[in-house]
Amino acid sequence: MDGSLVTAKDLIFDYPTKRALFDINLEIPRHGITALVGPNGAGKTTLIRCLVGLAEPFSGAVAFKGNVVADDPRAAHRAMGYLPDFYELYDDLSVRACLEHGAEMRGIPRAEARLRAERSAERLGIADRLDHKVSSLSRGLIQRAAIARAIIHEPEFLVLDEPAAGLDPDARLNLSALFRQLRDDGMTLLVSSHILAELEDYCTHMVVIRAGRVVDLADARPDRDRRRLVIVTAEPTEKLTEVLQRHDGIDELVVSGSEARLTLSGGDASQWALLRELVEAGVPVIRFRDLEDRLQDTYRRAVAGSEAAS
Repeated sequence: MDGSLVTAKDLIFDYPTKRALFDINLEIPRHGITALVGPNGAGKTTLIRCLVGLAEPFSGAVAFKGNVVADDPRAAHRAMGYLPDFYELYDDLSVRACLEHGAEMRGIPRAEARLRAERSAERLGIADRLDHKVSSLSRGLIQRAAIARAIIHEPEFLVLDEPAAGLDPDARLNLSALFRQLRDDGMTLLVSSHILAELEDYCTHMVVIRAGRVVDLADARPDRDRRRLVIVTAEPTEKLTEVLQRHDGIDELVVSGSEARLTLSGGDASQWALLRELVEAGVPVIRFRDLEDRLQDTYRRAVAGSEAAS
C-alpha cells in the first residue's frame, strides 16, 4: 500500500505461557484513521505495544517511516503519541502541570513546555480548565486532557487504545469530531476498539484481529463508483425485475415482492440513469437509496471468512 506510515512484517509475539500474535502483516496508511477491531483477548493491545515500540516481538519487525522501530525506539517515540486504556494523569495535579510534565518528558525545554501545554489545551477545547485539578474534571474532560498530553509534541502517528470506554453519548460524539479534526490536521490515527458502532463516523480503514491473527484489512470508506442500492416500489410489479435485469452494471440482484437489492457500478451517472429508466417504465418507485456497507457487515464477513478457512 503506497503511502504507508507504519508497517508490520511477519510479527510474532510470545508471552511466557502462550503465543499472542501470529505472523502479523499490516500497513497503516498515512493521514487516515485506522480502526483496530476484534473481541477482548484478540491481541489488540499487544499489537499496539509492538507498533509503538513498547514491546519487543519474538520475531518480525515494525517499521515507522521506513525505519525499524526496534533499531532506535526513542527516535520513533518522538514522532508518536500513545494513549493507553488508562489515562496517565495525576489526580492531585492541575491539567497544566500534567501537560507540561508530558512535554518535558518528551525532551521539550521547560520554557517551551508551557506554550505547548496552552496550545494543546486550546486544541482540545480545555484551555479554561488548565488550572483545575484533574480530579475535579468529568471523565470526558479527563480524556481530552489525556489526549492533549499525548499530542503535545505534535506526533505524526497517534495511537489510542479503547478511547471511548466509559464515555457518555455526547462525549463519544465530541470524540468523533476531534479525531476527524486531528486527521484533517495531518495526523495518522490508529484507534483500537471492540465496539464497532463508535468507529462508524470517522474511521477510513479497518484491521480485524482474532486470536492473535489479522483476518482482514479493509478500506472502510464507501466505494463511490460501486454502490449497494435498495429500491422499494408502492406495490409488487414485474416491470421492476425487467428493468433491473436489462440495465448495465447491475449484479448481486435480489428481488423480493416490492423490494430489490442490488450492486450498481458506474457512480452517480449510472444511478441517475437507472432511476430515470424505472420512472419512464412506469415503476412506482417510493424509495431509492444507497445501502451503506457498515463496519459491522465488513467485520462479520471477515470473521466468517476466517472461520471457513480454519
